[in-house]
Amino acid sequence: MNESETGLRARLIAAGVHLVSTEGAQALTLREIARRAGVSHGAPRRYFPTHLELLSAIARRGFADLGTRATTAIGAGTARPRDQLRALARVYLDFALTERGMYELMFRHDLLESRQFGLRETSLPLFGLLVDLVGRACPEPDASLTAGALWANLHGIAQLWGWGSLQLATGADDFVPLLDAALDAHLGPEKR
Repeated sequence: MNESETGLRARLIAAGVHLVSTEGAQALTLREIARRAGVSHGAPRRYFPTHLELLSAIARRGFADLGTRATTAIGAGTARPRDQLRALARVYLDFALTERGMYELMFRHDLLESRQFGLRETSLPLFGLLVDLVGRACPEPDASLTAGALWANLHGIAQLWGWGSLQLATGADDFVPLLDAALDAHLGPEKR
C-alpha cells in the first residue's frame, strides 16, 4: 500500500471511531463511514473487503485506547497488585460507561469469534494483564479462572450500570462500591 492508500485506510478507521463515539455502534454502516471520511460509498471495500473487517479495525482502536488507559492507570507496578487491579477495573468500567458505542463494538461476538480479523489477538493482552494481577493479588492454581469470573462480573456491572438497573436495585449513585464488592467476592476481603 502506498502512502495515500495508507492515509485513506487510516481516515476510514478514524471516521468510524468518531462515528461510533458520537452515534453508537448501530451507526457504523459502510456508506456512513465513507461519507464521513469524504470518499465514495464504494471506497471502503477497496481497503476492507468486508464490513466486518472495517468494524474490526475500528474495534482494535478501542482495545488500543483501553489498553493505554489501563497501562497508565496501573503505572509502573509499584502499587500493591490489588490496588493495581482496582485501578484497572475502574478504568474498564469508566471506559465502558463513557465509550458505550465503542465498548459494544469491541465485544461483538461475531468480531471476536472470527479468527481472520485479528481482534481476538488484540484483546488478549488486556486479559493477560488482568490474569497477571489476579495471580499476584491472590496466588492460586489457576488465576485465569478467577480473572475470567472477575471480568464477567465487571462486564455485568458495566452493562447493568449503563442501563440504570443497578442504581435502581441498590440505590447506589456510584459504581465504585460495586467494584470493591466484586474484588472482595473474587479475591477475598482485603486484609488491612
